[in-house]
Amino acid sequence: MSTSLAALRIGFIGAGRVAQTLAPAFAGADLNVAAFYNRGRDAAQQLGSRVPSARSMTHAQQVVDSCDMVFLTVSDDAILPVCRDLRWEPRHRVVHCSGATELAALDHAKAAGASTGGFHPMQMFANPDVALEGLRGCTVGIEAEPDFRRDLEHLAVSIGCEPLALPAGVRALYHASAYYVGPFLIALLKEGVELWKSFGASEADALRAMMPLLRGTVAAVLDGGLANGMGGCVARGDVGTILKHLRALDERFPPSGALYRELALRNVPLGIERGTLSAPRAAEIEKVLRRSSREEQAVS
Repeated sequence: MSTSLAALRIGFIGAGRVAQTLAPAFAGADLNVAAFYNRGRDAAQQLGSRVPSARSMTHAQQVVDSCDMVFLTVSDDAILPVCRDLRWEPRHRVVHCSGATELAALDHAKAAGASTGGFHPMQMFANPDVALEGLRGCTVGIEAEPDFRRDLEHLAVSIGCEPLALPAGVRALYHASAYYVGPFLIALLKEGVELWKSFGASEADALRAMMPLLRGTVAAVLDGGLANGMGGCVARGDVGTILKHLRALDERFPPSGALYRELALRNVPLGIERGTLSAPRAAEIEKVLRRSSREEQAVS
């Protein structure tokens, strides 16, 4: 199975942001990105400009026929029908880049004798230039039969990534975990920005203030782990500050107050693990956080 990566002709079906990131990464690692296909002209032109040596094909089957390793960089729901509509051979290596989709979506290719695998970089692909810059060092979740898995691991290493072997059946959980530090983190930043806007700051002002805090939080976690990296009023057992936060949020932004309660409750076990939050104070904080905004107003 293992053939020199440099000898493989690599193709992409789907020329969106994932392909616009991975194709130039592979080309920059001296791999042969030979062909690609995309239904829409704009994305095809963008990928062609990023990897001028690759040929833009007029049909997806042409990519399959001319390449050895084919990446199906289409939307998750399109992977199975796209794969099913193409003719595969035993020489092919067929890969999807979805985090949550199981390899069964590629069973049509597998039935034809092709090797199939998953290759999912844990990276945000909102902007291909930014994603390409941040690709080095990121984890790539890989699932495949052992021989092909090793090939995909070597492929990940060739572009500076860290391969992670995924067991069968865990892709949805693995992918969901990434959302907590990807899209959900952006949702939390949005919550913070909206609070800043309420006292006259702009989004740019808020983000400029928050980014050093975010970087410092990540640095603290990298240095000491999750519990030891956490500061704040829950970790300190500061009930008074928590009450001030809740009253301010409940008065003007009740949905944000509800979210604050949910997140702060998740902080409590970390504070105990950190050793700065005693069990009695933790119980007091939990009691405060579990009161609804109406109950809080009645108490105050």
